[in-house]
Amino acid sequence: MDTLFEGLRRLEYRGYDSAGISLDLPVQSPDESNEVNKPVVIKAKGKVADLVALVSEEMDSLQIDQDACVTTHAGIAHTRALKEFLVKEGEEFSTETDTEVIPKLCNFLYGKLPEPIPFPQLVCEVVKQLEGAYALLIKSSVYPGELVACRRGSPLILGMKYGIQGGPAPKSPVSPNTPLTPKLTGSTASAPHFPDQSGGTLDNSSYGLELFLASEASAVVEHTKQVIYLEDNDIVHMRKGEYTVYNWNDVDSASVEVRRTIQTLTMEVGQIMKGGYDHYMQKEIFEQAETIAQTMQGRIKATPLSPIKFGVPNVDRLLYPRVRLGGLVDFVSTIRRSRRIIFIGCGTSYHAALCSRQTMEELTQMPVVLELAGDILDRRCPIFRDDTCVFVSQSGETADTMRAMEYAKESGALCVGITNTVGSAIARSSHCGIHINAGAEIGVASTKAYTSQIVAITMMAIVLADDQISKRRRINEIVDSLLELPDAIKKCLLLNEAIRSLAESLKTENSLLMFGRGRNYATAVEAALKVKEVSYMHSEGINAGEMKHGPLALVDEHMPIIVVATKDEMHGKMQGVIQQLMARNARLIIICNEDEIDILDMVGDRYPLIMVPNTDEALQPVVNIIPLQLLSYHLTLLRGFNVDQPRNLAKSVTVTEE
Repeated sequence: MDTLFEGLRRLEYRGYDSAGISLDLPVQSPDESNEVNKPVVIKAKGKVADLVALVSEEMDSLQIDQDACVTTHAGIAHTRALKEFLVKEGEEFSTETDTEVIPKLCNFLYGKLPEPIPFPQLVCEVVKQLEGAYALLIKSSVYPGELVACRRGSPLILGMKYGIQGGPAPKSPVSPNTPLTPKLTGSTASAPHFPDQSGGTLDNSSYGLELFLASEASAVVEHTKQVIYLEDNDIVHMRKGEYTVYNWNDVDSASVEVRRTIQTLTMEVGQIMKGGYDHYMQKEIFEQAETIAQTMQGRIKATPLSPIKFGVPNVDRLLYPRVRLGGLVDFVSTIRRSRRIIFIGCGTSYHAALCSRQTMEELTQMPVVLELAGDILDRRCPIFRDDTCVFVSQSGETADTMRAMEYAKESGALCVGITNTVGSAIARSSHCGIHINAGAEIGVASTKAYTSQIVAITMMAIVLADDQISKRRRINEIVDSLLELPDAIKKCLLLNEAIRSLAESLKTENSLLMFGRGRNYATAVEAALKVKEVSYMHSEGINAGEMKHGPLALVDEHMPIIVVATKDEMHGKMQGVIQQLMARNARLIIICNEDEIDILDMVGDRYPLIMVPNTDEALQPVVNIIPLQLLSYHLTLLRGFNVDQPRNLAKSVTVTEE
C-alpha cells in the first residue's frame, strides 16, 4: 500500500479532488464460510493524506494485517477527474460522476452473455461504446486475480521490474534481445537473466514480475525505469504474473495481441523532489539557469565551425550553422517551403509562442500565426496542406492541443511538436519536433517550461534561417546571447529579497495591471497569468499600445501598475507610456535594464525600479519574466495560499469541454 500511496502523492500536484485505492484482500462474506480474495475499494475526498487515514481505519475494521505478504497481488490507485462519456439510451447515473457508467455497462454486458468470455474481451466491448478521453483500470470479483487497463486520449504507462520472491526488492530487468515486449513472467524462458555474485546465472523461477500502471512517469520512476507508453485503444490484461497487450482499431473489428516497445526513462528521482527548497514552484524558478542550459546542450556551438574542418578553404566560417536540432533535420526544407507557420497552444505555452513570434518572423521572413488550441477548433479555422503547424505543450498531453493536432493532420499539414515530456501523446503523434529538456515540472504554475519553450522556438527560428546569408550576423548575435543567458538569469535571481519586499507592499491589493509592448507584451500577459492563478489576485496583462483605448480609465494613484520597459525597439515608446502614467499620478513599478539612464533620470526615486541584466532583445523577455515569477510566488505565500496546488486547477488539462 505504501507504493500506491507514494504514487498518488507523486500525482497529487495534478490537481485532483479525491483519491482511492483498490486491493485484492482476503475477505469473508456473511454467506461464505472461507475467506476469498475480493477487490476492496476505499476512497476519500480531499488530499492523499485524508485517504491514508481512512485506509488505516478501514483496515482495522476489516481486521486485515497490513504487513501480511501475498504471492499474487493487484492494487489500483485511482484519482477522479471529470470525463465526459456518451452512453446508450436508457443508461442513467445514480451519482454525479460520469465514470460510474463504465462498471454499470460492464455488468450489463456480462449479464447478457450466453456464456462467460475473457475479461479483456469484455472490457473491449465496453470501451467500444464510449466516446471521449479516458484511462481506466478495471477489476471485478467475477474475474479474481485479474486486472485490465485501457486508454484513449488520456496518458497511461506500464512500468515493470523483476525481483527475487521473498528476497531483496525487485529491480529493473536487462532488456531482452528484442526491444519489443516479450511475454514476461517470473518463470518463462523469455525472462531476463540476472547474474549472481559468482558470475553465474540465477534460476529465473525465483523471480517475480512487478508491474506498475500510472498516468505519468513520476509515479513509477523510483521503482523502475523500464516502461511502455500505451497507445490509443490499447488494452492490457494482467493475470498470474503475466501481461498481454491488445489493441482494437474500430468498433467492428476484434482486438488483436500487439507488442509495444520497452523504453528506458531518462528522468531521475531527484527531479521530482524539492531538493532543499520549500516549494516546487520555488525550486523550478531557481533552477531555470540550469534548465535553459539543458535545452541548449548539444544543440548550439559556442563558436562558428571552421570550414577547414570540412575541407573547404577560403569560405567564410560564419556560413556554417551554429544550431542543430536533430528532431527537425529531415523536415527543415519542408518547413521553409511552407505557406505559413501556425503556432498552436494553450495558456503559458501560447504565451511562449507569442513571445517568440517576432523572432521567427524576423529571421525566416515567413508569415507566423498564433492560435489558441480551443479557439481554432471552435472556429474550424482553415488549415492547408502546405502549412506547418507547431504544437506547444509542456506535458504533451493537453487535450485541446491534441485535438487541434488531429484536425491539422486531417488537413494534411506538417505537424511539429514542442514538448517537455518524452513519449507524450504530442511527441508520438507529431511528424517531427523538439524536446525542451527542462526536466519534470511539478508546480501547477509553469515557470521553467515557459523560458525553455522560448529558447527552443528561438533555436528553431535560427535553424530555419540558416540558409540566408543576409541573416547570418543577426543569427550569431542571438546565438552569442543564448550562450550568456544562464548567467543573466542567475544575476536576476539575486533580486529575490527585493521582490519579497515589493510583494509585502502589494499583498493586500485586489488588482494588478501589467503593461508591455512588442515581445514584452507576452511578458505582461504571462506574468498576469502567474499572479492570478496562484495568488488569486486579479491581474491583467495589457498591450501598452492599447492603453488609450480603454485601460487608461483604470489608472489612479491606488492601482498598482507594473511596466516592462527594458531596452529593445519599443524602448522609446515605453518611455512615453511611463510619462503618460506619471502625469496621471499612477502607482508605478518599472522593470528596466541595469544600465538604464533615461528612465532613471525621468522617475528619480519616485517609483521602485526592478533592474535586470541586459541581453539581446530576442531573449530579453526570458530575463524579464524571472522577477515577475518571483513576485507571484511571494505574493501567494504572503496571502496564505498553496503555491504548488492552486484551487480548481490541474497541471495537465487532459479533458475538454466537449
